[in-house]
Amino acid sequence: MMRHFMMATAMAVALVFAPLFVSAQTAGTAGNSGAGNNAETYRALSLFGDVFSKVKEDYVEPVDDDKLIESAINGMLTSLDPHSSYLNAKSFRDMQIQTRGEFGGLGIEVTMENGFVKVVSPIDDTPAAQAGLKPGDFIVGLDGEPVLGMTLEDAVEKMRGPVNSTIKLTIRREKQEPFDVTLKRATIKIQSVRSQIMDNVGYIRISSFSEQTDEGVKAAMKKFKDTLGKKLSGIVLDLRNNPGGLLDQAVAVSDDFLDRGEIVSTRGRRPEDVQRFNSHGHDLVAGIPMVVLINGGSASASEIVAGALQDHHRAVLLGTRSFGKGSVQTIVPLGSHGAMRLTTARYYTPSGRSIQARGIEPDILVDQAKIERVAEPDIRSERDLKGALTNDTPGGGPNSGETPKGETAPSGDQSKAKPEGTGDDANKDANGDKALDAQDYQLARAVDLLRGMALFQAKVTN
Repeated sequence: MMRHFMMATAMAVALVFAPLFVSAQTAGTAGNSGAGNNAETYRALSLFGDVFSKVKEDYVEPVDDDKLIESAINGMLTSLDPHSSYLNAKSFRDMQIQTRGEFGGLGIEVTMENGFVKVVSPIDDTPAAQAGLKPGDFIVGLDGEPVLGMTLEDAVEKMRGPVNSTIKLTIRREKQEPFDVTLKRATIKIQSVRSQIMDNVGYIRISSFSEQTDEGVKAAMKKFKDTLGKKLSGIVLDLRNNPGGLLDQAVAVSDDFLDRGEIVSTRGRRPEDVQRFNSHGHDLVAGIPMVVLINGGSASASEIVAGALQDHHRAVLLGTRSFGKGSVQTIVPLGSHGAMRLTTARYYTPSGRSIQARGIEPDILVDQAKIERVAEPDIRSERDLKGALTNDTPGGGPNSGETPKGETAPSGDQSKAKPEGTGDDANKDANGDKALDAQDYQLARAVDLLRGMALFQAKVTN
C-alpha cells in the first residue's frame, strides 16, 4: 500500500509540520545498478566501519550501538534536504497517529533553517496557537538550552513530554528582542475542517489535511446548501497557516470544486515514476464563485489545492505568497526499526509549474491588517438644505415622509444612532455565531469580493 503525504516536516507528538508524504510497505530504490560493485563505495563503507569501531572503543563514555547507527542514518538522510530523515519506531508511530488527526504535544509545525527551528504555523486551537506563536518565528532555545547545534529530531524530542507538563521556548521574532513563552503540553485533537455561514457566503477553514478532511468539506458544503439553497453566493476556502498533510485528501478537496482536468502531477527520478491525478468531474457548488486565502504558512498539500484552483481559473487567490514546498516524501517502513522519510519526487500544478522554493503568488495581494472603524465627520447632506427638492421616487427622501432604505433619519441626537453593521449583532452570522471576519482583514476582503461578484452577476442576469 502506497500513500502520499505533503507537509514541510512532520514531527508527531510534540509538534507537526506536514510534508507531502508517500507511505509505503515497500519502496524501490532509484540508483545505478552497478553502484554496489563500485570499489569506492566499499572503501567508504569500510571507512564508516572503522570510525564506528573507533568510537565504540575509545570514546570517553560508553555509547549505545543502536543510537550510533540511528544517528548515522539520520545524518545521511538529513544531509540530502530539509525533509528527508529517519524515524525511529516511536516517531513512526507518532506520525501515524498524527495523520489520523490526533496526537500529543504543542501543536506547532516546524522546519529547520540556519540551525534554528523555524515555525511554519501553529495549529488552530492548540497550546502553540493560544500562546500567540506566529509563522516565521524562530525557536532558539528550549528550557534555556540553545537550539543551535541540535538536529530537528533532537529539538522535537526535547519538546515532547507528558500531557500537562510545561516547556519554555525562547522565540526570536523579526525586529524584536528574543522572548520566552511557556507552553503546557496537551493532547492535540485536530478538527481539520471548520465552517461558518456569513450572510450568503460559505466559509471553510482547513487547518491541515488529515484523514477526515474531505469528509469535513463535503459536510460543510451540505450545510451551506441545506441552509441557503440558491442564495449561496460564494465560497471562501481558508488555507492560511495550513502546513499540508495527506496528498489524497488534497486531491479530493480540489476535486470537490473542479469539473475537469488535472489536479497535480508528481515526477520522480525516473520517467516512469510520473503520476497524474485528475478531477472526476463533480464540482459540488457548480461553479459558484470562490476565493482561496493563502499566506506564508500555507505549505505543501495546501499549495496543491491553491495551485490547482488557480490554474483552472476556478478561484481567486487572495492573501500573501505561500511557503513554497514542492516536494514529495516517501515513508518507507523499516520493520521494527521505524521508517525512513525520503524525498522521492517534485510535484507540479496543472499548468506544469513547480512552486519549490518559490511559492504561489496570490491573484490579489492583501497583507493581514487590523480593522479599525473610523467615525465619519458630521456633514450636512442635500436633504438637510432648506428648500431642498423632494425625492419623487418610491423609497422616500426629504419631505416625503419616508426614510431611504439603509439611511438613518436625521434627528436631534445623532450620537445615539447606530450605523448599519455595528452593535452587538453586527458580527454574527446567519447561525448566530460570531463572524470570523470581524477582525480578520484578509477574510473581510474575501467576503467583500464575493459579495461584489454576486451583485455584478445579479445585475447582468437581470
